[in-house]
Amino acid sequence: MANHKATKKDIRQSEKRRELNRYYGKTTRNAIRNLLATTDKAAATEGLSKVISMLDKLAKRNIIHKNKASNIKSGIVKRVNAIA
Repeated sequence: MANHKATKKDIRQSEKRRELNRYYGKTTRNAIRNLLATTDKAAATEGLSKVISMLDKLAKRNIIHKNKASNIKSGIVKRVNAIA
C-alpha cells in the first residue's frame, strides 16, 4: 500500500479517471447498440453524428485508440447506409 501522500493522491486520481473512462466507454457502446438497432433511416442518420462525435472524443481522450475509433465509425456508417 502507498505510504507517501502524493502516491495516495495519485491512486485517488487514477480511480476517478478510471470510473469516468468506464462511464464514457459504456455510454458510447450503448449509443452504438441503440443506433444499430434502429430501423428508421432518418433517425439512424441523425444519431450517427452523435455516435461519431462520441467516438472521436474517446479517441481524443486516449480511452480507445484512434484506429479503433475509425474502424468502428466505418462499420456503423456502412450499416446505417444499408438501412432501406
